[in-house]
Amino acid sequence: MQVNEAFAVRKIEGSIKASVGVMKDLNSLIRLPELMVTMRELSTELMKAGIIEEMVEDTLPEDGDMELEEEAEGEVDKVLGEILKDKKETKLPAAPIPEPQKPVAAQEEEEEEDADVLMDQMRDRLEALRS
Repeated sequence: MQVNEAFAVRKIEGSIKASVGVMKDLNSLIRLPELMVTMRELSTELMKAGIIEEMVEDTLPEDGDMELEEEAEGEVDKVLGEILKDKKETKLPAAPIPEPQKPVAAQEEEEEEDADVLMDQMRDRLEALRS
């Protein structure tokens, strides 16, 4: 029993010596002052990138602005339609042809199908990247 323990202790001792050698080699390769300087430089560059990103986000219009622009365009079109309505009627006495509208359910189904197709494409891309 003591012989087995002695052999186990010798194996552990050999493993520790090997790991100490690896740690010495690693320690000689990594110079802490240079690493600290590099990390500081990286930190400042990341801060600059964050500030630049915030500035770009502030200057670019947000999605809410796009919705407001679309609403404003719709209102302008309505007003122009009312103003030009009299002029159109004098030139063209025929009644305007109403545009056929798709049922709401059909539009929703198309949107869901588009979303499913998009998800399938993204999954394919992800699988291609993994392989």
